[in-house]
Amino acid sequence: MLIFDNEITIESKSFLEEYLGSFEYKTSGLSFSSLYMWREINQISYKLIGDYLCLSASNNLEEGVEQYFLFPPLTKTGFYEPDKLAVTILEAKKIFEEKGQKFTIMLVPFHMIELFEKAFPNQLNLIADRPNFDYVYRTQDLIELKGREYHSKRNHLNYFLNHYKYEYVKLTSKMAKEAMQFIREFNIRKNLQDNHERELLEMEEHAMKDVFENIETLGYLAGAILIDNKIEALSIGGYLGKKTVTVHVEKANTEYRGLYQAINNEFCKNVASHVKLINREEDMGIKGLRKAKLSYKPVKLIEKYIVDFS
Repeated sequence: MLIFDNEITIESKSFLEEYLGSFEYKTSGLSFSSLYMWREINQISYKLIGDYLCLSASNNLEEGVEQYFLFPPLTKTGFYEPDKLAVTILEAKKIFEEKGQKFTIMLVPFHMIELFEKAFPNQLNLIADRPNFDYVYRTQDLIELKGREYHSKRNHLNYFLNHYKYEYVKLTSKMAKEAMQFIREFNIRKNLQDNHERELLEMEEHAMKDVFENIETLGYLAGAILIDNKIEALSIGGYLGKKTVTVHVEKANTEYRGLYQAINNEFCKNVASHVKLINREEDMGIKGLRKAKLSYKPVKLIEKYIVDFS
């Protein structure tokens, strides 16, 4: 089900980027590259309500549960007026309720909380959404891996560099077939038994195929590592504001020790070296993923909040 009238398409890119690019939202989900990639899995839709653009999505990580939410409304001017923001949010709330959905605003970055409090003084319940905090790193830190805190990363990377012959290449739409073969083999190695997780993987495969076939048109930043002329790791990202690149997908064949460290390092050196920061998205509350993201020593976490009306 879609809450709003409009679906995200290649043709809507320029329109949406007028709103996504006018304000530093800093959150990984509020970029066209992210919204397009996950538009079907998360049933993302949009509607212009008053002065602001509203985006809705579903949180379908739990089997049998479809929890719809509103992203923070987007401004085209770079500014927010509390009274007008309140009008937009109340109209969006009405649309949610007409469709039988509980109204919740999610993924609200901390630096926008004051705007919501001005629009609805003493009416909001704010809940820190720790599983959705974004991890942000200095690009140079991920390139250089200097210092004691990166000792383990350097060891894995050096092992890979010393034991394997490889080529790092820019991933293009001409390589879509090879990239999809890598994704399918990667997913087969997971050997998932849970039906819901398998279903989500199949949906992700469909999303990846679309992205691979339209990399240049959609403006994705992507690279791959070839071993014996075969893709064994890849990374896909997109711009988030003016100083940050977000990594949306990073996958590597774990049969090659150090390959994850290598694809991360090569992506930063070859694709994102011109930006100051790398956003590696959230950990979704998964312990192993949180440990991995913390191990790269983020310089900050982008705090996000759930906003409920009390």
